[in-house]
Amino acid sequence: MTKVLDVEGALDALVTGGVVGLPTDTVYGLAASLAHPLAIAALFQLKGRPTTVALPVLVSSVAQIEELGVKWTRRARTLSDTLWPGALTVVVAVPSALSALVGSATDTVGFRCPHDELLLRLLQRSGPLALTSANAHGKRPCESASQLLEAFDGRSGLSGVIDDGLRTGDVSTVVDISQPEWRIVRQGATSAAALSVLLD
Repeated sequence: MTKVLDVEGALDALVTGGVVGLPTDTVYGLAASLAHPLAIAALFQLKGRPTTVALPVLVSSVAQIEELGVKWTRRARTLSDTLWPGALTVVVAVPSALSALVGSATDTVGFRCPHDELLLRLLQRSGPLALTSANAHGKRPCESASQLLEAFDGRSGLSGVIDDGLRTGDVSTVVDISQPEWRIVRQGATSAAALSVLLD
C-alpha cells in the first residue's frame, strides 16, 4: 500500500530515485529528481504519459536553473522577477541532454517556481524536480492526497504522497520564450495581458 509521507520521508524517497506525490500551489503532482533518470522514466510509466510529451521542471530559485547549465535570459528574468513564485511556467532553450531527460525533442524545457511554502522548502533541499499533475494521462488532476492514492491504487512505482490538504488552484500558464516571438502554449492562471506588459 502506498504510504503517506512527511517532508523528510518524501525527500528521502526523491534523493534515492523514487516517485512522490506532492501538493503544489495548483493541484497535486507526481515528482522525480532530475538526478535520477530512471525515476523520471518511472514517472512517465506511472502516469501513462507519452515520453514525447515533455515534463516541466519545478525549482526553488533561478540559481537552481542556472546550475543545470541553462542560460536564463533577460526576458526570462523579467518574468521570474515579477511573476515567481507563481502559476507561470517559462519555456526556454536548454542543453540537449537536459531536454532529452524530460522528454523534450525541441531542446526546450519549461521551468516554474511554485507559490507553496511546503514545496519550496522541499525543492531547496531536493534540487530541481521533474513534475506532472497527478492523474492518469488525459484524466482530471487530483486535488487531494486521497484522490491521488485512489487514482494510483494498484500501480507500482509510487513511493508515497505528502498529504497537505486540498489543492484547487488554476493550472499554470505556459509561455514559450525560446524564440524571438513569444507564445502562450497553455492559458492558465497568469493572464496573457500580464505577460504582454512584460514581454512586448
